[in-house]
Amino acid sequence: MRCQQLTPSALKKYFITGLLIWIPVAITAWVLSMIVRSMDQTLLLLPQAIQPEHLMGIYIPGLGALMTLLVVFITGLVTTNIVGQKLVRFWERVLARIPVVKSIYYSVKQVSDTLFSGSGVAFRKVLLVRYPHPEAWSVAFQTGHPARDVADMLPDEHVGVFIPTTPSPVNGFFFFVRRKDVIELDMNVDEALKYIVSMGVVAPPMRNPRGRAQNQ
Repeated sequence: MRCQQLTPSALKKYFITGLLIWIPVAITAWVLSMIVRSMDQTLLLLPQAIQPEHLMGIYIPGLGALMTLLVVFITGLVTTNIVGQKLVRFWERVLARIPVVKSIYYSVKQVSDTLFSGSGVAFRKVLLVRYPHPEAWSVAFQTGHPARDVADMLPDEHVGVFIPTTPSPVNGFFFFVRRKDVIELDMNVDEALKYIVSMGVVAPPMRNPRGRAQNQ
């Protein structure tokens, strides 16, 4: 095997190749670490005497995440029966008596019910809308239809759209856009998020007329 000469162009090629390998790995590890550490903070809600780190004397990464998932699973399991549903209704009646808490709780609950409901239209369709000026297009998600008070003030049929920012799709802008001015894409939400986060580098797979993905 003949040794390759380490020219400046070869060194640059090897360095870029190494970056392409390690950058996705490092970012994935960083994101997972942030998620695990955030979920581990739930253990701090326990009394100090029964916190695992206090009992065992060491910090176990991921223990809080496992306990959080376990609590969520048990909560869903319990609230699917009649007794659990009565407890939830009782708890909501208690929150409804607290002015500020009532507004926050029911607003968040309505949004979460809409997002995670299989029957809703929120974040089910990927659209193209003209933003930030008439000559530009942005990828957006349909969030629903205008409220009656809003729809009555608009001359044409409109839809609510959320235009996420890149590379962080958590933030964005909410607009009402005329239905005839949007283009519905043959793209699912996961593909659209990858496309937005990568700033257009990771393009969705091509599809044939029947809608099946094709390898690029």
